[in-house]
Amino acid sequence: MNTKQFLKDLAITIPVTFVVAVVVTYLYNLIAHGSGAVDWEAAFDLAFVVGIVVPLARSRPNKGE
Repeated sequence: MNTKQFLKDLAITIPVTFVVAVVVTYLYNLIAHGSGAVDWEAAFDLAFVVGIVVPLARSRPNKGE
């Protein structure tokens, strides 16, 4: 995988993960605690970690193929 494809995957994965994390934390707090609060810190952390790890894992060559 070249750098251009890696950066493209990174640019797609980070925002998608961020939006999903925001929605999940909002719904969790709404259902469990009765207040619709978003855990922004967790959403940012999760977005950047998953946004980097997933493209890196996809770029590794598969030895079984």
